[in-house]
Amino acid sequence: MLKVLPENLNDENALPHLSLDEIARLGAKKLLKEALELEVEEYVNNFKSLRDPDGKRIVVRNGKSKPRNITMGSGTVDVQAPRVNDRREGQKYTSQILPPYLRKSPKVESVLPILYLKGLSGNAFNEALEGLLGENASGLSKSSISSLKKSWEKELGSWKQREINEKFVYLWADGVYVKVRLGEDKKVCLLVVVGVTDKGEKKLLAVEGGFRESKDSWKCIFNSLVSRGLNAPLVMIGDGALGLWSAIREVPEFKDTKEQRCWVHKIANVLNHFPDRLKPKVKAMLHDMMKAESENMAIKGKKEFEKNFNEKYPKGVKCLLKDWDKVTTYFSFPAMHWQSIRTSNPIESAFATVKLRTKTTKGAGSTTMAEAMAFKLLTEAEKKWRKIKGFKKIEKLLNGGVYKDGNLVEKDGDQEAVA
Repeated sequence: MLKVLPENLNDENALPHLSLDEIARLGAKKLLKEALELEVEEYVNNFKSLRDPDGKRIVVRNGKSKPRNITMGSGTVDVQAPRVNDRREGQKYTSQILPPYLRKSPKVESVLPILYLKGLSGNAFNEALEGLLGENASGLSKSSISSLKKSWEKELGSWKQREINEKFVYLWADGVYVKVRLGEDKKVCLLVVVGVTDKGEKKLLAVEGGFRESKDSWKCIFNSLVSRGLNAPLVMIGDGALGLWSAIREVPEFKDTKEQRCWVHKIANVLNHFPDRLKPKVKAMLHDMMKAESENMAIKGKKEFEKNFNEKYPKGVKCLLKDWDKVTTYFSFPAMHWQSIRTSNPIESAFATVKLRTKTTKGAGSTTMAEAMAFKLLTEAEKKWRKIKGFKKIEKLLNGGVYKDGNLVEKDGDQEAVA
């Protein structure tokens, strides 16, 4: 239970009995009160020369408003803001420090959705934050979180309509399943697209609830992105889901986009065909292929894999050989980009917080809410995404530079033949 704070900060008898947080709260209240008084005084003085026909001032102080609780980083304080009677036509005094109806400072306002998205449930806000912000803190109820979620849905709707002005070199695309509590399906597939700009920056491009990972769902997303200005990337990176690859083949703008299948998904699929006792050895051989310094070395590893396992585990070998040329596309791009473009990990790792959030709340509630939560979490994560390694090489790539085994092949008359 919070103590009743003394009005006088200089009360020597009271201060020693207050906690550090209570003293900070008292100081904040005193400073806020002084700032509001100075703001009103300055406003009134600016118009003291204005008089009505009777000689009375047109802009004067007008007592104080009703008390209201304001939640700030230092806690919650009760404040009576001074009022102004401004009789100028069409004019009204509005405090810039404490606007009407404000109950939480902008910093507190911004931290609440972050706490919710990171795993704090709506029901736990009062219990978790009362001790820090005060038992009279406003805007920490479950209903306030519901309002936040509705605002996220509106923000997502606007975001989906925005124009795309950057030029993109690489795109990652993946479908990620998250739990929902409402509706017939217990899980929803969120189709996510993240791109790398010509400056090397990673940008979130799409978050959309789809019907599993169907061709039509992916095609709808890419057509929408293209209509808003997305250029065809040099490479599309994704797992082996047929819907994705079928979709991009039907988008005319992507006719020259190369395909790169995700090695992490490929390795997992191959391992499914081997007994547990062999999986460490198989995994090591697959990693050696993925991290090979040249395409020939990767092919050499593939042949060794066939020799060792084709007789007893033909399905595992067949799984590796399937779309081999699509798994090794990255050898035709700068070596410093390989780590980024040979897997769809940028999406998988970013979605870790999304899955944590839905696990905490036992689901996202609905498909629409799953989209909105994923959007907010991913845009928050986007702020911390780093540029890809070797981003300075993108310029040469876009200018027609040809790469073989990660190295630039100098431009000359035989460039097309080398490519």
